[in-house]
Amino acid sequence: MSATLNLDFYSGKDYYSDGDIEDELLEIVKKHSDYTEVLANDNRWPILYHLSPIRQNIINWYPFKANASCLEIGGGCGAITGALCQGLTKVTVVELSKRRSSINLERHKHFDNLEIIVGNLNDITFEEKFDYITLNGVLEYAGSFTHTDTPYEDFLKQIKQYLKPEGKLIIAIENRYGLKYFAGAKEDHTGKEFDGLTGYPDISFVRTFGKKELETLLDESGYSTQDFYYPHPDYKMPMEIYSQDWLPNVDTLLSPAPNFDSPRYELFNETSTYQGIIENGQYEFFANSFLVICGE
Repeated sequence: MSATLNLDFYSGKDYYSDGDIEDELLEIVKKHSDYTEVLANDNRWPILYHLSPIRQNIINWYPFKANASCLEIGGGCGAITGALCQGLTKVTVVELSKRRSSINLERHKHFDNLEIIVGNLNDITFEEKFDYITLNGVLEYAGSFTHTDTPYEDFLKQIKQYLKPEGKLIIAIENRYGLKYFAGAKEDHTGKEFDGLTGYPDISFVRTFGKKELETLLDESGYSTQDFYYPHPDYKMPMEIYSQDWLPNVDTLLSPAPNFDSPRYELFNETSTYQGIIENGQYEFFANSFLVICGE
């Protein structure tokens, strides 16, 4: 047996894409099972973002319980799907893009515990509930696909129905007040400096949250139990992951966060600034990203 691609809910149109480079990605994953040489010789951001094994660091350490299932919402090209398949008994991926799903399938076709469903989550009915749901870089876009007055809260409430009573929602997302944004890094989704810090004044389709905002959003959406982790330099390319019980100390040298897709300003030294922030007990507010494990 092997992984399966389910097109029963596919509308015939891909609503999210990095463009024609996704055709290149599909050819790459057809030809290679190891992407080391590709990554060494191609410095384009989509290649690094979709194929780097560092992406899996966000989840490959997590102690999933035995015989568990997971719903990965927004699986993309499969950056963390393989790690989920290795740690869980059953993985169901929902992804809007057929082209991205085809890349994911080609990469992970050897897993017989994987089903990739192409389509809009709102159109799909599940006959089961899951032990885990992952939102890896997905929650911030809820405003673009949930058309209500409170899209982020409503989206979180909607997916809660797919969780078992003791299930866990796993969210990876940028921190609106991450230090890198004060230092001149561009907002990841809009490409503008200081956009998140100033409250996304010109857009409504995407947003990230500070820690207090995210805690309140989750609590009001029915996820009262929350464990925060802090990937550094961010959740996309995490080299360290700190927890509420194991935060960096004043001797920890936290590296600056790069913008891989474009140049960025460096208005001050982030490493030394973090040391002062840590001395003052404010690291959790200024961490660049959050990883939250939450439930009822």
